[in-house]
Amino acid sequence: MNKFEPDRRSYELPAMAERGMVHYQEPAFGYGRLPEEDEDSLDPLKLIWYVIHYRWLFAALLLAGLVIGVFVTLLQTPLYRATTDVEVITPSAKVIQDLELVSQSADLRAFETAREKMQSRDLARRVVFALGLTEDEKFLAPTPSFSVMNLFNRVFNYTSTADLEDLDAEEREAMAVRKIQDNLSVDLVRNTSILSVAYSHADPKYAAEVSRQVVRSFIDQNVDKTSETSDLTRQFIEEQVRETKAKLQRSEEALVEYAKQAGITLTGDDASLISENISKLNESLGDALQDRLAAQAYVQQVEDGDAATLPEVFKSESIQNTKQRLAELKATYQEKLTTLKPGFPEMRRLQSQISELQKQIDAEVAAIANAARIRFAQAEERVSGLQGEIAKLEAEQAEFQDKNIQYTILRREVESNRSQYDSLISKLNEVGVGSELRTSNASIIDLAVRPTTPYSPSLKRNLALSLALFLTLAAALVYLLELMRNTFTVPDQVESELKIPVLGILPRTSEDALETEMADSKSGLSEAYRSLRTSIQFTGVGDTMHSLLVTSPEQSEGKSTTAYKLAHDFAALGKKVLVVDADMRKPRMHRLFKTDNSAGLSNVLSNVLRKGDVRSILHPTHHPNITLLAAGTIPPNPVELLMSQKMAMAVAQMAKSYDIVIIDAPPVLGLADAPVLSRLADATLLVVSSKQVTRKSAKHALERLRSASGNVVGAALSKFAVDKFDYNYAYRYTQYNYYGYDNASVEIEDHGTRASKGDIAGKLARGGSDIIDRFKRRFD
Repeated sequence: MNKFEPDRRSYELPAMAERGMVHYQEPAFGYGRLPEEDEDSLDPLKLIWYVIHYRWLFAALLLAGLVIGVFVTLLQTPLYRATTDVEVITPSAKVIQDLELVSQSADLRAFETAREKMQSRDLARRVVFALGLTEDEKFLAPTPSFSVMNLFNRVFNYTSTADLEDLDAEEREAMAVRKIQDNLSVDLVRNTSILSVAYSHADPKYAAEVSRQVVRSFIDQNVDKTSETSDLTRQFIEEQVRETKAKLQRSEEALVEYAKQAGITLTGDDASLISENISKLNESLGDALQDRLAAQAYVQQVEDGDAATLPEVFKSESIQNTKQRLAELKATYQEKLTTLKPGFPEMRRLQSQISELQKQIDAEVAAIANAARIRFAQAEERVSGLQGEIAKLEAEQAEFQDKNIQYTILRREVESNRSQYDSLISKLNEVGVGSELRTSNASIIDLAVRPTTPYSPSLKRNLALSLALFLTLAAALVYLLELMRNTFTVPDQVESELKIPVLGILPRTSEDALETEMADSKSGLSEAYRSLRTSIQFTGVGDTMHSLLVTSPEQSEGKSTTAYKLAHDFAALGKKVLVVDADMRKPRMHRLFKTDNSAGLSNVLSNVLRKGDVRSILHPTHHPNITLLAAGTIPPNPVELLMSQKMAMAVAQMAKSYDIVIIDAPPVLGLADAPVLSRLADATLLVVSSKQVTRKSAKHALERLRSASGNVVGAALSKFAVDKFDYNYAYRYTQYNYYGYDNASVEIEDHGTRASKGDIAGKLARGGSDIIDRFKRRFD
């Protein structure tokens, strides 16, 4: 199914129920209803169209802006500007970072502070007094070299200096200060520590002098404040030095007196000597304890009968030699024992030698054991002695600590007072040196020079501001005009307001040329109606559309002419067309077809005619495929006749007998005829006139048709001014001049090489149209 084909649902009328006929319901979208669009979206092409449409308004306001910009520039007094650059030196903190000395970046607040100081009233007063501006009339009331206002003052013999004579000294000072503050500007140069001090004046001499003096006065102000601060600081520090010196002297006297009474040396080394002795004795005691433990172990071994295993026994060479000789004798004895008996003299001699050697070994071992006992006893005595000495020293240290607490307090107070005294002396010396140096926190980079050309007024800037202001005013006026204009001007407005497609755009034609244009098949009006017919066929109901209702929101919008012309266009396709004039209040179709209106639709519906006489009221027309059913006698109750069951049966019967039935209905608003007829027709065409019917009326008419279940397939915009420049180029598809181009080419061929100014203009117009088309496609 085509995406623009409308959805349908059965709708049963009382008169059609017996015949089982169905009717189309209002389509969801497509040709019956456009998809919702974003009304807030910006259409650049529409903005261009508005500019073209209101071109004279924009041109007039732009011209006014140019004139006002030039006039304002001439009225302004020429001003000169001089600039002095000064570097602000701010003290920066230094930190240690990765064993390197790094300076922190300057705080922006320091530059803002310097900027505000330069623009302060106090600094302005310094400048005024330094340059003597209170008595300088040229500064207070400058006379520009050229100005329209200056010429005006000269014509009327007016001088501003006359007003200064009535001012006293205070008023002149306030005036000069205010003049400096108003015309002074101080700006920080980006990414630097430089301030640009600019001053503006009608006289270039004062512009340069004031700019220089502002910087100098700023430096002098800082120096004066620094010197004043240094003097006050020096007096304060001197007083603190005297007080601290007296406190230091009293604390030293108290320390000496206490040291004499406690018997403590002023160096404070007694406590360290006792501690050192205790430390050494503790070390000796530790060694003695280790020796005693070792000796105790040897004694215990002796007591256990293991004296022969003492380390000294193994270290003794005599014992070891004796043991070796003993072992040799025992070996000899055992060797001879195999041959000799123990009683032999030689064997007894060997036995005696072995016994003697054994006694020697035992004696030496006993001596080593006694030595171990002696060493243990000596170690015991040494440990006891060391413990006694340590106890004495600890007692002495405790006594010393008691005395040293007060001594330490007094000495700490002396050291604190001495440190304060030294620090104050150092600061006093620094303040003295600083006050003599008179350092400043700013340095001049570039002094102002006397300007040669004025910087204000700027004709370019004034023209730009004036043009921008008047362009804004023009846009506001266009917006207000569009708000107040509540009619349809272009097809886009119809689609955006009514949410239905514009099936055709019918150009505006004068009443005198209307009949000629419709009769001429090659005219633009005829081409527009053929385009409308084609659009109706492609609405999605073309194959099943047997009845078409043509109506309009209000009267005189061209609905009858549209119905008349559509009948001819459908008939040109070979279709049998029946035109029904359902406007029984102001019938017009019989006049267009030039037939009789004595009997017609009203007579059929009111049962005035008999059934056999119905065909007699179907009038043939000048076109063989078109038949007219006129409105007939004007009845007192047209709505009741149209709502009758007979009307529904008549429309259904006519739709069967003809290929298409075109119904010319009354206007929608104020009448119920059109909504009733829209329920009976397969499709409804709403004719909307350009610059005539209000948008609200058209929207209300569409709502009424839809509330009656009318199938509104689209709208036709009538009386559209295609000959206007803005409409012509914004909606070029309304140029139905195909046959006109063909005739022009024939004329060129007939006349040889002759060219006229109109031909050149036509080529230029077509070239401009191509540019507009390409521009439009870029935004589509």
